[in-house]
Amino acid sequence: MRTLISALAVGILSSGVHSAKAGPERFEIDADHFSVGFLVDHIGYAQQLGQFLEGEGAFVYDPDTNELISGEVRVQADSVFTNHRRRDGHLRNDDFLDARRFDEIRFVATDWQPESQTLAGELTLLGQTHPVEFEATVNKLADYPFGHEQPTLGVSVRGAIDRSRWGMTYGIDQGMVGDEVTLMIELEAIQD
Repeated sequence: MRTLISALAVGILSSGVHSAKAGPERFEIDADHFSVGFLVDHIGYAQQLGQFLEGEGAFVYDPDTNELISGEVRVQADSVFTNHRRRDGHLRNDDFLDARRFDEIRFVATDWQPESQTLAGELTLLGQTHPVEFEATVNKLADYPFGHEQPTLGVSVRGAIDRSRWGMTYGIDQGMVGDEVTLMIELEAIQD
């Protein structure tokens, strides 16, 4: 799930858009326009939809060369929300996110391949760090039409992780909760 947030930061690099300034620019993710969602199988009946309500991140990107210099996304584990209080409490405990011990999910970008729209990075979840890859699309880089005047970059990130890789195995063997977690990230980032 932290992977989603990390993938967002890297996804900004995926199109050949140009900014008013030459060279790398710092972009900060706008918390008001940052969504990290996930889907996971529930006993084969349906995909349970959830999201994380709190996160932040920033990246350094050169729109002229389409190069991602660095990027990091952090999501608060206890901000998980599935619109069911008891289930959300279960997701926060040590069967899943163990949010008291591991309050943050972190993604650090390590590579951006614009041709294949592949964003690679390191995802830290439950105190373990493993490499991940996502598909990232840069939707638009332009001056914002209202609220602030800085150029804004819009990015969509998609991908999946196997949660068992980070030691989160509750319900997998019994077929109650799927191992694969599909991640969906939408973000707008404001140029500093």
